[in-house]
Amino acid sequence: MPIRVLLADDQALLRSAFRVLVDSEPDMEVVGEASDGEEAVRLAKRERADVVLMDIRMPGTDGLAATRMISSDPALAHVRVVILTTFEVDDYVVQSLRAGASGFLGKGSEPEELLAAIRVAAGGEALLSPAATKSLIARFLAHGDGADHDPARGERLEALTVREREVLVQVAGGHSNDEIAERLEVSPLTVKTHVNRAMSKLGARDRAQLVVIAYESGLVRPRVE
Repeated sequence: MPIRVLLADDQALLRSAFRVLVDSEPDMEVVGEASDGEEAVRLAKRERADVVLMDIRMPGTDGLAATRMISSDPALAHVRVVILTTFEVDDYVVQSLRAGASGFLGKGSEPEELLAAIRVAAGGEALLSPAATKSLIARFLAHGDGADHDPARGERLEALTVREREVLVQVAGGHSNDEIAERLEVSPLTVKTHVNRAMSKLGARDRAQLVVIAYESGLVRPRVE
């Protein structure tokens, strides 16, 4: 089954360009286009989208609100949101990750990066643009409004085993399952099991959410360059 992609952007020209790119791939197809967040949520349900390419700044319901609506709807638990932004450094990106987005890409990314991001998001195996995403999270959590570290999430970490905590730290470092397996000298399947258990215990939708939780709980301390 091809990956079902929904395009959400208020600029028709960009949507057309993304459609041509996505539809040119044999393993994915565009199933709908939305010009605002409300329409994106409605189409995600109707068209059974797997991945939504979501612009942040749209009239009416913006991408941030739409992402929150999708991530909070049990009927859309399978949908992954990839935020597309003109600004590489934008605190809306971090807010979107907190709201449930799987990651982000700049609109100036190469076509191959966008296609790879769709596949990664659909598979749920890794964070999109690991280094850049981690850098943004660290930067804004380090210079936040004082509410970044969530005591409740810190308490929830107590439900994790020692090994699950170790794996979570590695995930927050932007490492893939194979890399974590090599670092901890276990099998990739074992790592995947620990990641899935940590996600279940912490109520995370995917690895992007795990990274945010790791920083917000204080398990991983941000380093700002």
